[in-house]
Amino acid sequence: MRYLPLSQSDREQMLAKIGVDHIDDLFRDVPPAALLEEPVTLPTHMSEMALDRDFRSMAGKNTAAGSVPFFCGAGAYRHYVPSTVDHLIQRGEFLTAYTPYQPEISQGTLQALYEFQSQVAQITGMDVANASMYDGSTACGEAVLMARRASRKKKAILSGGLHPQYLEVVKSATKFTDDALVINPTSRHSVEDLVDQIDDETSCVVVQNPDFFGNLQDYSTLAEALHAQNALLIVVVTEVVSLGAVRSPGSMGADIVAAEGQSIGNGLTFGGPYVGLLATRQKFVRTMPGRVCGETVDADGKRGFVLTLSTREQHIRREKATSNICTNAGLCTLAFTIHMTLLGEKGFRHLARLNHAKAVKLADKIKTIDGVEVINDSFFNEFTVSLSCSAAQVVEDLAEMGVLGGVPLSRLYPKDPDMKNKLLVAVTETVSDADMDRLVSALKGLVE
Repeated sequence: MRYLPLSQSDREQMLAKIGVDHIDDLFRDVPPAALLEEPVTLPTHMSEMALDRDFRSMAGKNTAAGSVPFFCGAGAYRHYVPSTVDHLIQRGEFLTAYTPYQPEISQGTLQALYEFQSQVAQITGMDVANASMYDGSTACGEAVLMARRASRKKKAILSGGLHPQYLEVVKSATKFTDDALVINPTSRHSVEDLVDQIDDETSCVVVQNPDFFGNLQDYSTLAEALHAQNALLIVVVTEVVSLGAVRSPGSMGADIVAAEGQSIGNGLTFGGPYVGLLATRQKFVRTMPGRVCGETVDADGKRGFVLTLSTREQHIRREKATSNICTNAGLCTLAFTIHMTLLGEKGFRHLARLNHAKAVKLADKIKTIDGVEVINDSFFNEFTVSLSCSAAQVVEDLAEMGVLGGVPLSRLYPKDPDMKNKLLVAVTETVSDADMDRLVSALKGLVE
């Protein structure tokens, strides 16, 4: 689509039509202090060819994940996505499909969503899943609001092992409600710490598995303590591939699972769009946000699919809506479903085992470096390393050497001095032995 600028005459006609004399009149409600005194220092116009050249030049300054050894994670993971996935989701009937309001002409979309929900429910160990959320962080925020509706209580306890960006979304989601958030420091995210904080005002406890630092835990005891107080356990999963090897949240007694599904079918794509997963127990289904697609039969007894539950504000009065989330990440859910279907249960479990084995291999190599310590007792495909110097500087130095060596925790915890020398390292099936050797060799040169 071409950008066709308006002529001065066009602008004057438009302003006259809406009854103002000057374009500045459209911004009269903006406080003068918030307005710029001079135009932004950007080119006023460029030809299409020149603009394309400039953007390609800027894009060339990026180091793409697939071009160098890559060990970044922290909630967004590089996995191999089969070419079949992209080929299928770019078919016109999938790429341009909109909300399936009319089931008689939307059977394909509805069936794809139904299959997606079935896959999510199976891997999380839950009874039912919705047709997706925007991403994992918003799913987490919605889960906390859902727990309040289900428990009729307003105190949410957040583990210190929760992804800090997910924590910020929960804060935003509850900013204008009367929910009370108990936010634990990073040093307090053991099961015992969390059990001690539960009381009869608690609506839920939010934990992550593996947690943000890569640690694995069994939350069965926590679930029992919560259920004794009629409260809910919310388990967050940022690396969905882990569910192919780790005990499912449902088997631990979770009531709600909020997860990021990006790892299956969806590339890193510079941060989005991603796909949020939300699953729960059958008894909480009517407090769940978003949509649920169901299977039924038509008048002739033939199998069909419909929107069984849709609790968003467009369908009912705003004050009665369960949530104001207005869509699902449809194309991303389709990519997830296609990739998961290609893998099957056997392939999914094999992929998980491969991720873990490679992570263990790298951790063992890193342990041989003086001045470096792997601080996890357990992990799936991501672990935290303690360095003898600034992790942020090490990451910068590694990047200069052509290695994207991980995420310095000081980036996400800038005010915590204990995080200055901590580095979060992720390993997926895309990492080769040669990649590991390059990272280890470079680390040795920087810290020993």
